[in-house]
Amino acid sequence: MDARIKAILIAEGSVGIESELLGTSRTLASGLSTAGPGAGIGSFFFRSGRSRVRLEYKNDPDATLLLRRIDNVGDTRVAAGNGSGDDDVIIFYKGRELVRGRIEPALLHCPEQAYITLSESCIFNCTFCPVPKLRGRTKTADEVLRMVADASRTGNLRAISITSGIECSPGEEVTRAVDLVKTLTKYNLPIGVSVYPTGDSSIRLKEAGAVEIKYNVETMDREIFGRACADMDLDFVLASLKDAVDIFGKNRVFSNFIIGLGESDGTVRDGVEALAGLGVIPILRALNPHPLRPDLMDVCPDAARPDADRLLRLAQFEREVLDAHGLRADVAETMCLPCGGCDLVVHWDV
Repeated sequence: MDARIKAILIAEGSVGIESELLGTSRTLASGLSTAGPGAGIGSFFFRSGRSRVRLEYKNDPDATLLLRRIDNVGDTRVAAGNGSGDDDVIIFYKGRELVRGRIEPALLHCPEQAYITLSESCIFNCTFCPVPKLRGRTKTADEVLRMVADASRTGNLRAISITSGIECSPGEEVTRAVDLVKTLTKYNLPIGVSVYPTGDSSIRLKEAGAVEIKYNVETMDREIFGRACADMDLDFVLASLKDAVDIFGKNRVFSNFIIGLGESDGTVRDGVEALAGLGVIPILRALNPHPLRPDLMDVCPDAARPDADRLLRLAQFEREVLDAHGLRADVAETMCLPCGGCDLVVHWDV
């Protein structure tokens, strides 16, 4: 799977699956997400060669993307360079074979990581995110520790990642994360944390034992930010990211940057330059419109999932910028970048 093929898969976002595959536990390995814009949607991970992508699934034989077992296809030629010896499924795009690969089991939310959402609810009402509407529960510390222990016993755990909505206040979520990180350091694995920042969140999480941090800007278009993320403070997030770089160091600070809210390519480029100038690695995340948030179109009427050409063009630009600033996305150990399921990862896919 090369960068263009992955861009096509991300741009489409979902795949139709044969009924017999739809009912297998292996296909449903990643289950329902509880984090961010993809919360509440069933998905699975597809791997081809060294790259993986996370796709939503649906029982739709007329979908643009269709996934079929190789032994159900017959005499179909291998897509050169887009498969491996253990391939067992094929993804078709508009009726033609696009790529071969395999369905990759998730550990907790993604392969090789215990990526755990603490609070599955949020007092912030970002209009692209279903979490405030889902009003999920908050996991107890004991529950999280049991989940990590179970993941560790598989022998496949490579990193621990913590994220959270905001049940009551950002400060309470940071404290909850700090306490858990202190306990989880016993596994001697890299730990990353993604929360809404507070004035001292970076130093507290670093001292607790976290090695990487992610504070999400969501968008660098200030007009769109004011409409879509009215409860957040972009300047505070940016200041917190700058502070985090001073505390966590180079290549250890990240920020999700949604593509498709109606922003221009020029705004994205300026935003990537600004974040890289702070020492932050942006994660360009394709908008995933959610059925629970039809109000997104009220505040962002131009919102639309980006096409493959745009995703690839912006990822290639980001690589040039990160290279110019001496930053490397492929050395990340936790959270979204080493997973790579939702994004074109610079220095890995592009």
